[in-house]
Amino acid sequence: MRKAIQDYPMIYLDAGDTLLTIPAAQTILKQYLQLRSVDRDESHINELFTEAFRLFYYVDKQDNFVVCSPESDREFWVQLYKYVLHKLGIHEEWTEEEIFDCCHELYDIFTAPEYYELFDDVKPFLEQLKERGFRIGIISNFAPTLKAILADKGILHYFDPVLVSTEVGLEKPDPAIFKLALERAGVEAKDVLYIGDHETNDVWAPNQAGIDAIRIIRYSYHTGEGIRTLLELFQDQQAIG
Repeated sequence: MRKAIQDYPMIYLDAGDTLLTIPAAQTILKQYLQLRSVDRDESHINELFTEAFRLFYYVDKQDNFVVCSPESDREFWVQLYKYVLHKLGIHEEWTEEEIFDCCHELYDIFTAPEYYELFDDVKPFLEQLKERGFRIGIISNFAPTLKAILADKGILHYFDPVLVSTEVGLEKPDPAIFKLALERAGVEAKDVLYIGDHETNDVWAPNQAGIDAIRIIRYSYHTGEGIRTLLELFQDQQAIG
């Protein structure tokens, strides 16, 4: 059954690459390396980040769900940063211990509020949802710092509940995290629309829990169907499949 956004009493949202982004990750890494007397081309770093995300993050994983923890989240991202550093040839200049320390420092940098920015449509969208009486929550695979980041950006107060994978022990695409979100909010699946950027995590997975979902496409290298701005949902009052 297809419904328009106004027919969903509650909207659940993803966080990273849906609400928030680090717009200059390549610049941050370049400057980090320069401070340690290593110089690499910024555009090449950007290409490697995109490649690493495709290999590590944008994968179609629909089974073998595991318990999520702060430690497992850190390990995932440390491996991604290690891949990028290896492709940059850092292993030819640094010891394994230095690379290990660097990856953990990068994790701390990329999970702190400082470098995050909201997409331009986020605050207007949240304000419209609030004015129209929607309930709003978050379901996100993220470090335990997510709530601090949302508070730093001035939007934490919009959301209740906020389910963070590293806090609840479940992560997308495990449908169990969406079932938990329904329980936490005290709502039925038919009354929820979920919005996120990942085809498996944010469309397939909520569908397994009976939740309608729509994908948002935030970057030029993303392909497939989806909206390009959250405000499209109000501009068109479009139905959701």
